[in-house]
Amino acid sequence: MLTDSPALTQTRAWVERAVIGLNLCPFAKAPQVKGLVRYVQSEASDPAGLLTDLMNELQRLAKAPPERLETTLLVHPQVFTDFADFNDFIGVAEDTVADLGLEGVIQVASFHPDYRFEGTAADDITNATNRSPHPTLHLIREDSIDRAVASFPEAETIYEANMATMERLGHKGWEALAEGWKKAL
Repeated sequence: MLTDSPALTQTRAWVERAVIGLNLCPFAKAPQVKGLVRYVQSEASDPAGLLTDLMNELQRLAKAPPERLETTLLVHPQVFTDFADFNDFIGVAEDTVADLGLEGVIQVASFHPDYRFEGTAADDITNATNRSPHPTLHLIREDSIDRAVASFPEAETIYEANMATMERLGHKGWEALAEGWKKAL
């Protein structure tokens, strides 16, 4: 696994400019500023290799004290570049969390360059809320989510605010933002 690669540089820029910059996740800034986010790139070229990397990262996160590591972004640019295949793998990822005895401890969120919410058209701008530069599995401590949600009134409305943000930004605004992390190399 690489610690400094173009894919990780672009992913960090995406987190800074889109996730935090657009406030798509109001909980993302604090761990980022505190250096509690682990960015890691899987060098896997097939699903089995990615699954091994996922298991290793889940175990690493579970063992690490939260004051040293709160969340992990596992970027895998060579595996599941097709969104449908990636989406199918999310079930495998969730099963792996359970198999490792980490259900209720860690959950997996998904981001992909071609992310598409069920029932939306491929070009629906609201899909951009989950569009990242590269296929990415976000491993999140459930305790962190619980604390963040408790401190954020009406956390269940975040997705609505994100959709409104994307609609205001529009396709041209999103494309301009994406150019920023593409050039972050």
